[in-house]
Amino acid sequence: MKTGIRHGAALAAALASGLLVPGLAWAQAGKTVKIAFIDPLSGPFANVGQNQLKGWQFIAEEFNKKNAAGVKFEFVSFDNKGSPQESLNVLKAAIDQGIQYVVQGNGSGAAAAILDAVNKHNERNPGKEVVYINYAAVDPDLTNSKCSYWHFRVDADTSMKMEALTSFMKDQPSVKKVYVIGQNYAHGQQVARYFKETIARKRPDVQVVGDDLHPIGQVKDFAPYVAKIKAAGADSVVTGNWGQDLTLLIKAAKDAGLNADFYTYYAGVSGTPTALAAGVGGKVRVVSYFHNGLPEPVKSLQEKYKKQFNDDWYTGATYNGLMMLSTAMAAAKSTDPVKVAAAMEGLRFKGFQGDVEVRKTDHQLQQALVISEWRKADAKVPYSVENTGWNFQEVKAIPAYVASTPTSCQMKRP
Repeated sequence: MKTGIRHGAALAAALASGLLVPGLAWAQAGKTVKIAFIDPLSGPFANVGQNQLKGWQFIAEEFNKKNAAGVKFEFVSFDNKGSPQESLNVLKAAIDQGIQYVVQGNGSGAAAAILDAVNKHNERNPGKEVVYINYAAVDPDLTNSKCSYWHFRVDADTSMKMEALTSFMKDQPSVKKVYVIGQNYAHGQQVARYFKETIARKRPDVQVVGDDLHPIGQVKDFAPYVAKIKAAGADSVVTGNWGQDLTLLIKAAKDAGLNADFYTYYAGVSGTPTALAAGVGGKVRVVSYFHNGLPEPVKSLQEKYKKQFNDDWYTGATYNGLMMLSTAMAAAKSTDPVKVAAAMEGLRFKGFQGDVEVRKTDHQLQQALVISEWRKADAKVPYSVENTGWNFQEVKAIPAYVASTPTSCQMKRP
């Protein structure tokens, strides 16, 4: 009887503290869930990977104070150096440590390698399954021809972002001649392909005056590429470049006096905003699920991250990823990856930007997207990105049903 009283008192205390949701008390509440972070922490994209590792750890600290499942999240970092092969090596190391959840995002080549390895591991090791949460690798094939029961993507894929971006561009009369430039791997190739397909459908009068692919992370001087853009008479540039490859492209555009608007996927990623603050000939716009004028909880989290790290929290997928996981764990009343994966299928939850849904057919998060523009900070949006006095402000919201694209996924379930 006394044991029952103590248990009841403990449960009441847990409910009062907000650690548990009524009706969702379960035996493993309070358990620490280890998650492997696999992304570049050295090499040309180290600044991006290091920022995003801090982002995951920072959001985990917030969720550890209160989440629906009452669990604790702990991130263990692994440097894949941006390499698919190294991703496989560190994935094995993570699994050998008993880690059953993995997050990765920088590079669709690494993502495809991890996805294939997770599939094989889970097939060969029942009872030791691993779930892979993809927060930034946006090749559409990952949720189409390569879709997997064990893979969940909380970023919008390339086709979704391009659907949103061209929905905005089609209404811009200044867009007449577009130059496409990108990194020569799956993502850059997909950006070029989807832009040409979607703009032809929405604005057949728009000319694609150039289409360049360059080695990822290897170009030190983009002046020759910018010279070709100027010579082609482009009024707009579309690029999926990120990290150093976008920062150096922006610097070369400024140095050459290129007077063209940039339509980007990743202008908010580490290093590029500082380059933008030095001045660019035209407007710079980003398609994303994120911008600097979002209400709570983003406003407070951005300010807290800035104060703690003197850096910017720009990967909102860290928040949605842990919200998805904790909500599913609460629903499954378990941290077992098999049960949690089943609970995440079709899951609807409150993301930082509103209601979102994990589409059951392919495990692609369905979410609203935004076109934002690089502008001087003002009273409405005072946040200063990279301490430049500038930020990204919303110019057009794209509802989830507009940004959504169909899937060819034929999901094989265990």
